Amino acid sequence: MSRPTIGWRTLAAAAVGALLAGPLQAADPVTTALQQAYAPYRMALFRTNQSDVEAARAALAEARAAWQRVLREHAQPSVPYAGDPEYGRTLQQVAQVLEEAATLVEAGRLPAAHDRLEAVRDLLAALRQRNQVIVFSDHMNAYHEAMELALTEGPKLLEQPQGRLALAEHAGVLHHLAQRLQTQAPPELRASSEFRDGLQAVLASVQALRAAVQQGDAEAMRKALGGLKGPYARLFVKFG
Repeated sequence: MSRPTIGWRTLAAAAVGALLAGPLQAADPVTTALQQAYAPYRMALFRTNQSDVEAARAALAEARAAWQRVLREHAQPSVPYAGDPEYGRTLQQVAQVLEEAATLVEAGRLPAAHDRLEAVRDLLAALRQRNQVIVFSDHMNAYHEAMELALTEGPKLLEQPQGRLALAEHAGVLHHLAQRLQTQAPPELRASSEFRDGLQAVLASVQALRAAVQQGDAEAMRKALGGLKGPYARLFVKFG
């Protein structure tokens, strides 16, 4: 069987291409407000991935309240979003997603609510990208995208004769993006011992995968793949 054609450059370009152009970090009032509202959203995403309906309901209520503040205070776009004709529509789309997720939580459908909430991350990332705004969350999103691809493709690659080579490419992309989490973190995050500990856990999980691939141990590779999501999720919910 021929080697799977998953190129490192293709994966890396897809994950970080948008991060290599435009301003390095954002510090305008609108982006600050969006990022403040993003924190309770992350908690809602985390809570809907568990089994506690009450906790999910409370987290989502906080996320919706935070987003309503954005709608009240920043309904009219200012620089750098002033020229974006989709700005208002994006804000309303986020509000709609949060409302739909709340309805799903009330019905006890937490997995469906979690899946619906994922759209908020994509909507806000697209808003920033259209306006050449980069925040630390974009680097977290790039890592998340590559991690999910590795988790989807990795087990299948282990069943292929040359799959280890392709998995090594995935591990290389994750290593690159994890290093960017370290180099692109703003000073206030780098000053936090909790952030540093969380980031070290992410780096260690990637290193475990790289070591398993180098050793050629299929069971170790499966275990390392399974160890990627937890450290990322903990870093994301607090700092992502």
